[in-house]
Amino acid sequence: MRKNPRYLFWLIIGLTILAVFINLPKVSNVHFANRTFNFDSNSILAALKINKVLMFREGLDLKGGTSLVLRADMKNIASDQRSNALNSAKTVIENRVNLFGVSEPLVQTSIANSDYRIIVEIPGVTDVNQIRTLIGTTAQLTFWEEVASSSAKIDSPDVINVGGVYFKKTNLTGSDLKQTSVGFSQNTGKPEVELLFTSEGAKKFAEITKRNVGKILAIALDRNFISTPKVNQEITSDRAVIEGNFTSDEANQLSTQLNAGALPVPLVILSSSIIEPTLGSSSLAKSLFAGVLGFIIIVIFMTILYKKLGLIASLALTLYALFVLAIFKLSSITPYGITLTLSGIAGFILSIGMAVDANILIFERMKEELRQGKSHETAIELGFTRAWTSIRDSTISTLITSFVLYAFGTGMVKGFALVLAIGVLVSMFSAIVVTRTFLRLIYK
Repeated sequence: MRKNPRYLFWLIIGLTILAVFINLPKVSNVHFANRTFNFDSNSILAALKINKVLMFREGLDLKGGTSLVLRADMKNIASDQRSNALNSAKTVIENRVNLFGVSEPLVQTSIANSDYRIIVEIPGVTDVNQIRTLIGTTAQLTFWEEVASSSAKIDSPDVINVGGVYFKKTNLTGSDLKQTSVGFSQNTGKPEVELLFTSEGAKKFAEITKRNVGKILAIALDRNFISTPKVNQEITSDRAVIEGNFTSDEANQLSTQLNAGALPVPLVILSSSIIEPTLGSSSLAKSLFAGVLGFIIIVIFMTILYKKLGLIASLALTLYALFVLAIFKLSSITPYGITLTLSGIAGFILSIGMAVDANILIFERMKEELRQGKSHETAIELGFTRAWTSIRDSTISTLITSFVLYAFGTGMVKGFALVLAIGVLVSMFSAIVVTRTFLRLIYK
């Protein structure tokens, strides 16, 4: 039995109101009751005591910044450990950039034949020397034992105070660690991180655990504590286990961080380039103008060709644009927010044209049904039903292409693929639900 279109209509109205709220532009210096306000969605959220900021995340090509290409020197790394070493170095760089306070950095690896590279894109920072200092040194993995405050020299560089607890650096370092891996406890079945020491490292570790039973033995990367396990007993073998309430992802992340110290990889900066924000602003303005112009041309074309149907499709297309922009903004409050680049904007504009394609298929099918003498209501249902398979197959093929581009592409190609996939999915909702609901209500 067909659903009542009125329910879907009110659902669309609700989503539209939400999308308009999310996309509210900032209006400054609004005067009301002898007071001045800045009015936008974030101001409203702040007034409601909701600590979230909605914004468009801009990529390097829009915001400006620095792009670097680093080569990893793998001559002293075993061939079967090079991929792990590269990922470990990538994790170290990500941690350093995040500690530096940079927003939305992009750090990715590239392997071609025997050439191992790391590509770093840092928006908003244009001082190359500052970046060289930030990421140019090899990570240092160290182990720190808990000591009494009375026996610690507070001003010593080998002593760290963490929350009132003093830790002293031991002689055990990342060079004493062969490698780490993730396993599962035989007793609890929970993930754990397994450490494998060198023969010299095993001796050092045995001495440290012997004098620290019942105490914390902290592990630090670049003097930042990444784990604080407790020593339960003296460990005399070359293997040790870090237990805790880990998830599989957390255990894998800790293992990667430890390997970063165990497998230090010298990095050489091959190239660096600076993108000025003015270039990004100019390109963004031209892209937005092209998008708006294309949208207007599509509306005129649909209205001339399909009359009333074209107006309905244009309204659905407007809602489609609102919904997609709202998704971009909402994603900014998540750790995996969508970063907009020029290529991503191109994907968005392309998806607008694809959204119109679905409406054209539906309207042409409706025309055929009307020519056969069917009523408008029957033509609407048959038009959508018989056009659905073509729309579905076209959408699936585009999503497959987007998935391949995202999985194997880098940088801007990933942004293009992600935005295109989101646009295609929302265009399906726009064509099948929004346009259909409006047509049902009008002809009913």
